[in-house]
Amino acid sequence: MNVQLHMHWRDLNGPERAAAVGLGAVQVGLAALAWADLATRPAALVRGRKPLWAAAIAVDFVGPILYLTKGRIFPRIP
Repeated sequence: MNVQLHMHWRDLNGPERAAAVGLGAVQVGLAALAWADLATRPAALVRGRKPLWAAAIAVDFVGPILYLTKGRIFPRIP
């Protein structure tokens, strides 16, 4: 049985390369959005410490999604 442990860019066909580039763009876009929001949001409107969220945002897709869904506090507007 011949099992390949590591894939290289040259091993991907056109659609696989396009999918990889697209997913990378989505990941970078989510991280940029989350970091921009974190940088401009007052600490009082962030659940937890801002430096920890800044580090968490760097973790794949999970960090930005967690920050954007669970890390922000939205004040009630009367």
